[in-house]
Amino acid sequence: MIEMINQKVLIVDDDEAIRKSLKRGLELENFIVQTANGGKEALAIISTNPPDIIVLDINMPDIDGITVTQRLRKDNIQIPICILSARDETTDRVIGLESGADDYLVKPFALQELLARLKALIRRSQVIPENVQITVHDLIIDPKKHTCTKKNIPLLLTSKEFDLLYLLAKNQDIVLSREQLLQKIWGYNFTVETNVVDVFIGYLRKKLENDSSQRIIHTVHSVGFVLRT
Repeated sequence: MIEMINQKVLIVDDDEAIRKSLKRGLELENFIVQTANGGKEALAIISTNPPDIIVLDINMPDIDGITVTQRLRKDNIQIPICILSARDETTDRVIGLESGADDYLVKPFALQELLARLKALIRRSQVIPENVQITVHDLIIDPKKHTCTKKNIPLLLTSKEFDLLYLLAKNQDIVLSREQLLQKIWGYNFTVETNVVDVFIGYLRKKLENDSSQRIIHTVHSVGFVLRT
């Protein structure tokens, strides 16, 4: 079990009350907390004193959370990101995940829910991946290079999309439940109300089937998902 003491978290939100509340709560759980009131300040902190994990609001007046996420991933900075959004910002949440965020929470939320997710994302980020290249039909998945090609054409996958596809490919023809995928990919070893698995399966399908290819990631009703050709 990875010890969470002294893990650094960066809270990015233009609402001072939220920053102060989360800072107090997370410090009581032995996190070292940095705060930023916008995307510009957050990027400056990350470049000089990178945290272990980022809690990132979407709507901010200077540089929004989606743009911050895009810039970090473009620079190959893979710090886990949990984005925050209001209930009516479904589109923004989708764009945030597609840009490379690892998870999201809808405001308002309980501190214990955020805490559990942060610990899970940190645990997952510190797991050393396996390094066995896998070939499935016309897919080549290389964990050493963190690349995936289809018919020798590179697929642009986010870190979480890659991890999910690699796990499904390693278990080809074996049905994996949503709970198993949440535990293996997101590190959740607790019950959580989220459709993040279905969202990322949808992203993968669009990228794998964009040339009208036959579906290889199948839904098994009331059970989970399986990769088979």
